[in-house]
Order: sequence, then C-alpha cells, then structure tokens
Amino acid sequence: LCCSSESRNRKPVYCNQNTCTFFIDTMKTTTFYCFTAAIMSALGNVSADDDKFVTCGSAIKLTHVESGGKYLLQSDERQLQSGSGQQLITAAQNKRSPKGLWQVREGNDEKFCETGVPVKCGQTIRLMHLQTGSNLHTHGIRSPLSNQHEVTGFGQGGEGDSGDDWTVVCGGGGYFSGGDEYWHRDKPIQLKSVATNRYLGSSSTVKFTEQNCGRGCPILNHLEVFGRNSNDSYSHWKVELGVHLSK
Repeated sequence: LCCSSESRNRKPVYCNQNTCTFFIDTMKTTTFYCFTAAIMSALGNVSADDDKFVTCGSAIKLTHVESGGKYLLQSDERQLQSGSGQQLITAAQNKRSPKGLWQVREGNDEKFCETGVPVKCGQTIRLMHLQTGSNLHTHGIRSPLSNQHEVTGFGQGGEGDSGDDWTVVCGGGGYFSGGDEYWHRDKPIQLKSVATNRYLGSSSTVKFTEQNCGRGCPILNHLEVFGRNSNDSYSHWKVELGVHLSK
C-alpha cells in the first residue's frame, strides 16, 4: 500500500516504489494516478511559470495564514453532530496526512477546466476532497462554535451543487490586484462562496476543546472552519504542499 488513503469503496490502492496516490474524476470516470518524484520532474517541458501557479486537476493542501501556517484544511468521513449533519471540515496540524488533499476542478456549470491549465484570479472552482470524494461546501446554516456559516463536505464523486462553488480572490481582496492574473502557489488568496458571498475562514481562537466537544473528542484542538462575512486576515489561505500538474 503506497498511501494511507483509500478509494471510496474501501479498496486499497497499490503502486510501485515510493509513490503518492490521488484520483482525477474526468467525464465521470475515476482514474487513479501514481506519481514518483522522477515522473513528476519528467512531466513535459515545465517552464518557470508552470512552477508558480496552481493548475486544474492538481491536488493541493491549503494552510491557514492567520494561525501561523500550522493548520491545514482537512476532512474525513466524520459527520457534524449538529446543524446540517454533513461531512465535517476542520483545520488541523498534520501536514503529512492525506486528509488534507483537495483536487482543483471547475465550478458547477462552468467550462471544463483542462488538466494542467493555470487557475485565474476570479475563476470559479470546486475543491474535491480526494479521500472522500466530497466537495468543499457552504450554506446558511450556523457553524457550531462561532455561529457563522457552516463549511462542510457535500456530494459524492465530486458531484454536488452550487454551494460547492468558490471564487479565487487574489491580492488580498481584489481580482488581478498587484498585477496577478493567476493563482500563485506562494501567495495568500481567499476563497469566496458564490452561493453565500462568505469567505472560507478559520481562526486560531476558535478551537474544538473538551469543553465544547466533550472528552475523547476526535477533533480535539482542531480549528473550526466557517463561512465568514468579513473580508479580513481570518480568510487568508496559502498552498502549502501539493501534486502539481502542468500541460
């Protein structure tokens, strides 16, 4: 077994040598790709610009800037015990966990996002959680700790609804500000919900504890992730790690 993650039907994925596994769902057909460092370095003619941008089809990990870059957006098959009861999304301190891998895809009813094409600032995307196949989602139901909007995992195999659509906001709040046309890997961005106009947010001060989650809490010390009305530092995220694809 080359990775700790499994496919949706719980069948382990095997690959040769030291590999990392994730899947790309294209035309509703799920295909597994296994990458070694050597394979990744040999993927086509990679230009300097290819190394700068987040691209469609890539698997990325997002770190929360305000909390010092220690917490990454993650999920698993646990459900919220209140509100919508949908799949739980938190931010956690585990950079090695496959629970933090998200595949970049086109938004609902958007033009197909070709694998390896850089994502533009202002573009509408979905982020599909690779371990469970659910999309990063938000809606008007209140979050359990901060009473903002819930952020959950929704749908199956990348199929969901308009609550899964997020606009990539570059340059600290303005599209194309600072001359950026594309989503840079090394620069903070915001994700703004198309459905609610709320920003994907978290805070180092809004944490699951024994007091609010109970003894033996499985998400102890995780940060709550929420839809935030304010455009501020709590909604800044940055690509920490990833398997980046280029044309």
